[in-house]
Amino acid sequence: MTEDRAPAPRGSLLLYGLAFVLMLAAGASFAASAKGFLESTRLLWVSAAFSLAAIAAAIAGVVVPRRR
Repeated sequence: MTEDRAPAPRGSLLLYGLAFVLMLAAGASFAASAKGFLESTRLLWVSAAFSLAAIAAAIAGVVVPRRR
């Protein structure tokens, strides 16, 4: 007989946490840019970079298997 094993859990909680922190940083930089009435676009670019990094971390969190 073969043993039925449960599939390995998917997703790294560390990477999910990192993605959440990056999204908070993106929101903070966006809010700081809005508070300055968009005087400079630098903070908007920083916010966009944090958002892209958060998306990459979230995707990596799904792909990377969780440690047992």
